[in-house]
Amino acid sequence: MRNVTVAATQMACVEDMATNLAAAEQLVRQAAGKGAQIILLPELFDGLYFCQDELPRHLDRAQPVDRHPTVARFQALAKQLGVVLPVSFYELAGQARFNSVAIIDADGTNLGTYRKTHIPHGAGYQEKYYFSPGDTGFRVWDTAVGRIGVGICWDQWFPETARAMALMGAELLFFPTAIGSEIGDPAWDSAPHWQRVQQGQAGANLVPLIASNRIGTEAGQNGTQMTFYGSSFIADEFGAKLAEADRSSRAVLIQQFDLDQVAQHRSYWGVFRDRCPDRYGPLMSLDGRMGAQRQVRPGQGEGR
Repeated sequence: MRNVTVAATQMACVEDMATNLAAAEQLVRQAAGKGAQIILLPELFDGLYFCQDELPRHLDRAQPVDRHPTVARFQALAKQLGVVLPVSFYELAGQARFNSVAIIDADGTNLGTYRKTHIPHGAGYQEKYYFSPGDTGFRVWDTAVGRIGVGICWDQWFPETARAMALMGAELLFFPTAIGSEIGDPAWDSAPHWQRVQQGQAGANLVPLIASNRIGTEAGQNGTQMTFYGSSFIADEFGAKLAEADRSSRAVLIQQFDLDQVAQHRSYWGVFRDRCPDRYGPLMSLDGRMGAQRQVRPGQGEGR
């Protein structure tokens, strides 16, 4: 039996970084006080979601990981509380900028950085202006309390993200998120779809999944605004929601998993045993054809 207690949090963010960091720290302390060992905060929680608009001044928000005040503060907090903290931040690396997560272990060590792979670009989500596609590839991390995989927001919509991390041995999947009302179509509520997609990732890979979103309304330029719909949740290895926050309140969700029992369920279902990677060639292309397995007629042979 290997019991691990996880927490998902959600919070509103303001322009002032110090205010956001204090609020996030309060949530982490609250979760740790309830026994949480791995605590997830939302995406880019140290400021407003600046990607609503393309404004050059926001490029100055990016800082190197080893000098980033958000990362440094939560390294100290993780060490003090003995908890694991995936920390979302805007990273400057040479001439490139990334939407990144630092994986802070329970002793305060930064185990490394994951850079967001899938970068969206649409009404209200102008992320390609601010971020390069991540170059780290999907990664998993051996923390003090388990092997975890971490993606970032738009990554969660791609089944390849969760599957890759599960194949690498992730025992828990974490997704810090910033998602809300659709500026391009205000009548469209994507919250149920957002949850169901991730529940499917958990169930398809038989790995529990933890998602943290922000709340509140944030104004953009030219009278636009986005209302983040919260709905943070924790799903078990079958995709069932075990804990769920509402759409507008600060929250700390707590759930315990027996990682040994989860592993038994994963083995029993045989979804990894029965995979056929040599049939998945179309996944290696954008158009579904270029990566397809080349057909060889009987007796033709492969040639040189």
